[in-house]
Amino acid sequence: MSTGPTARLTGTVSGLVQGVSFRWFVQRRASDLGLVGYVRNHSDGSVGFCAEGPRGALERLLDAVRVGPSEAVVENVVTQWSAATGEFHRFEIRF
Repeated sequence: MSTGPTARLTGTVSGLVQGVSFRWFVQRRASDLGLVGYVRNHSDGSVGFCAEGPRGALERLLDAVRVGPSEAVVENVVTQWSAATGEFHRFEIRF
């Protein structure tokens, strides 16, 4: 596994994803994978996230986000891949 950020994954998750511990689920999974970035609720009921790290770890995060915690109902995940910027130092929940 690479030691520094190598890619950035930005995504928006829609469905029943607010009020079901989705942000905490993403934060915990991303931290376990050694990723940095953030997750936050959007006013339209979706959840957005931005994560940086090794591509394989980002793909594992994406697999987890597509399922979500047991209370969530993920209907759609829209993602964008780009180069890492190195701007993050940890993975946080933003309010």
